[in-house]
Amino acid sequence: MAVVVTYPGRMRCPVCRDDDTKVVDSRVAEEHTAIRRRRQCLGCAGRFTTFERVDHAALTVVKSDDSVQPFDRQKLIAGISAATKGRDVSPDVLEEVASAVEDSLRLQGSDVSSANVGLAVLQQLRGVDEVAYLRFASVYKHFDAAADFHREIELMEKADPATV
Repeated sequence: MAVVVTYPGRMRCPVCRDDDTKVVDSRVAEEHTAIRRRRQCLGCAGRFTTFERVDHAALTVVKSDDSVQPFDRQKLIAGISAATKGRDVSPDVLEEVASAVEDSLRLQGSDVSSANVGLAVLQQLRGVDEVAYLRFASVYKHFDAAADFHREIELMEKADPATV
């Protein structure tokens, strides 16, 4: 996973702008995604809080025509939302699916193919709603006949006979 870490030097006091500060307390925050640090300025004795978070490198998507676009989480959610329209899938589940997809893509590096984005979405939708999975697959895999749906359902049954 590509991570960008920036440390510009010492932390400046927001009151007196002195850069001579010390950490007096550190705690895990935001569901283990950040570290909250309580600091004290050695110049004016003022106290302030800072947060330390991972800054991910930009994720880009390489399209089938070799054009490159920045990853757009809202575009991802819109596609998932279209597939789940009219289904009993909450907005929270859509966010969870989008996060899982984005996390799996980040493990592949900073440049991912649009094909891998589609496969990651299919993998996540399969466990959420089979109808949404088929809807997304029909667009992603360019279904043009009822036989395409039938073939996909057969593949789903072979992969997990307990469903469908």
